[in-house]
Amino acid sequence: MPLLKTSNPALGENTFRSVPGGPYGRMIDATARMTLSGTVNKTGILLLCALATAAWTWNDFLQTRDISDIAGRLMIGTFGGLIFAFVTIFKKEWSAVTAPIYALLEGMVLGGVSAMFDLRYPGIAIQAVSLTFGTLLVLLLAYRSGLIRVTQKLRLGIVAATGGIMLFYLAEMLLGFFGIRFMTVNGAGPIGILFSLFVVGIAALNLVLDFDFVEQGVSYGAPKYMEWYGAFGIMVTLVWLYLEIIRLLSKLNSRR
Repeated sequence: MPLLKTSNPALGENTFRSVPGGPYGRMIDATARMTLSGTVNKTGILLLCALATAAWTWNDFLQTRDISDIAGRLMIGTFGGLIFAFVTIFKKEWSAVTAPIYALLEGMVLGGVSAMFDLRYPGIAIQAVSLTFGTLLVLLLAYRSGLIRVTQKLRLGIVAATGGIMLFYLAEMLLGFFGIRFMTVNGAGPIGILFSLFVVGIAALNLVLDFDFVEQGVSYGAPKYMEWYGAFGIMVTLVWLYLEIIRLLSKLNSRR
């Protein structure tokens, strides 16, 4: 069975092929191999880490409602999270340490962003959290039941769409330095909302590819530390999905 591709940068084509004991060998004792339950448990731990620092940042911001009070945390969370994400990707065997640190750092960013949005649109954060976890649960059930099958065409379509979105965001960031803004796409008009709906859909479908890839890692007998790495990969997608959902909700709220 060939290894599956995923557009999640943390779960690349050769992720499990490059680790000891997989994908075709069985050099690792059964008790030291990656399991689905272990990956689920570690995903839960990462979510709790992110929730802890998110709540801390959220509470501090709402006490003063001054962005300068959490600006340092947002900077540390953004750049620190990016650094530890790359460290985790290139040093998978360190993921038991680096993945929780990544989650803690991302939690600070999510808490700050959520508090700022919620201050402007009360209740939007809990709506975004509910939709994110609702999407995760529905897609997991659909995947496990076989309702959604990861075919080659589906996989290639999601990978291509994700790559296109990332290139667009990169171009938007670079052009922003020259004062060029894509107001139609970023605005609350029909085109902006349709774009956000499209991005949310692609981010959600990436979860399906992540589930499938982790399942392949289990079947290939990947080592135990890959549970942390698989959980990290899912966390990366969940962070993206949440940010896109809250962005979409903010556009919808601004039309009222």
